[in-house]
Amino acid sequence: MRVQTLLVQPDEAELRLDRWFSVRFPGLTHSRLAKLIRKGEVRIDGRRAKPGDRLAAGQTVRVPPLPDEVLEKTVRSEAGARAPMRTSPEDAAMLRDAILHFDDRVIVLNKPPGLPVQGGSGLDRHLDGMLDALMFEAHERPRLVHRLDKDTSGVLLLARDRKAAQVLAAAFKSKDAIKTYWALVVGVPKPRQGRIDLPLSKHLAGRSEKVEVDREEGQRAITDFAVVDAASNKAAWLAMRPLTGRTHQLRVHSAAIGTPIVGDGKYGGPEAYLSGGVSKKLHLHARAISIPHPDGGLLEVEAPLPTHLVQSFAFFGWSEQEYDDPFAEEEEF
Repeated sequence: MRVQTLLVQPDEAELRLDRWFSVRFPGLTHSRLAKLIRKGEVRIDGRRAKPGDRLAAGQTVRVPPLPDEVLEKTVRSEAGARAPMRTSPEDAAMLRDAILHFDDRVIVLNKPPGLPVQGGSGLDRHLDGMLDALMFEAHERPRLVHRLDKDTSGVLLLARDRKAAQVLAAAFKSKDAIKTYWALVVGVPKPRQGRIDLPLSKHLAGRSEKVEVDREEGQRAITDFAVVDAASNKAAWLAMRPLTGRTHQLRVHSAAIGTPIVGDGKYGGPEAYLSGGVSKKLHLHARAISIPHPDGGLLEVEAPLPTHLVQSFAFFGWSEQEYDDPFAEEEEF
């Protein structure tokens, strides 16, 4: 038995501390965990913790010495969770073709729409299970640093070693990572540029989770947006900058101001679809990222649009080459 300091992974962001322990250490009972927390033996970033504390990617959790039977059950659980997935030659080639940036510490992909980043109920094909195909000469598989929704395309960072993962996760946590998304939305926001500051929380909707605006108990969520171009009052091309990283933040915020993202029936309902040849797929793309590189300097990467967004932009007469960053002036101050 020994003290462990574990890093909160991107897929664990927003989990309650007690839920995080139940996933990481399934053999630890709730009562035993509560006692450890009361005694101050569990800490988040060095501070005393409470069972209901929400975790953020990049935080560290101090785990006190645990009984052997708890650790044995944890090892068995992790072994089952990490069973290797067989990656087809076609999927391996797809991932390698999607590489936008590659160096000794970082890989950046242009994630295709429709590919889940991680596994879940009923998912037997996902990016996390294919990462062995991106090891190249390294001795360990790349690590996910953040997530994108299954149907969101664009920039996705992978760290090629543990230290790089820690540095990149810390950059996301400290807001040093600047992410720009493009979206096609139904209608045109008024005003055409602004900030959405609406707290969000998750709740169960049938068998799945759904995020909603919750002014009483929600976590603060902030999104800057600007209209790049518009087609009358029918649709708009938005540039969006999330200043926080809540689940489905851009989708919920877009719907909340009355301009749902095209193809997002979950949050926009029937109004989230356009006729006239516009695809029913989700029109949300992680266009660019600017983030400190683990070896120093700034890593800046852009991802080309997926086919359905190219076609929709062409339908409205827009071209990504015409983009003039609406946030550029903000960065000068």
